Amino acid sequence: MTLDKLNKEYDQLQIKYGAKELDAIKNGGLSNNPDIMFCFMNPTGRNIASQKSWKGLKSPWIGTKNIWDLFYSLNLLDEEIYQKIKTIKGSDWSSEFADRVYENVRKHRYFITNLAKCTQIDARVLPDSVYKKYLNLFFEEIKIVNPKIIILFGNQISSIILNTKISLSNCRKKVFIKKIGDKEYHFYPVYYPVGNGRFNINKTIDNRK
Repeated sequence: MTLDKLNKEYDQLQIKYGAKELDAIKNGGLSNNPDIMFCFMNPTGRNIASQKSWKGLKSPWIGTKNIWDLFYSLNLLDEEIYQKIKTIKGSDWSSEFADRVYENVRKHRYFITNLAKCTQIDARVLPDSVYKKYLNLFFEEIKIVNPKIIILFGNQISSIILNTKISLSNCRKKVFIKKIGDKEYHFYPVYYPVGNGRFNINKTIDNRK
């Protein structure tokens, strides 16, 4: 299995579980042994790459601002790129600028993905049953990318991926070890840092210490 083949399967699941007028948003960054894989929940139409007219990368958080505050705070984004993100409108992102941003992500040796790749119109909460449709594909994604550690954002997807009830208030800075294929991977559940959870961004940053 390759990421290209995996992404084609994600496109098919968009038809079943996503907004019909939008494309699936898959992943992006260093896809070969990155230091960190960041796993979010699912994409929304705020990502301009989900528009069918977009011809560039179909990667997370294109055309958005807030999540890049987190990566910059963690020293995972160069100042020049960060300031450009903060000063332009989301609709002004070009495919060339998206390429520059993700080149910088690769430079800092991380990979960004979502558990579910089915883009929704808004930030509605998906039921566990939809996330579970992506679980085996996500485990394949982990085996292909082979990150050193995996950061999981939020109680819901952390509980689904780790197959145990996760309450972030009770497991901060705790590592969970899960075997996928023939290798054990280290997972760290952390607070969700954007949207309604933006007030948790400092807790998310603190979780790394």
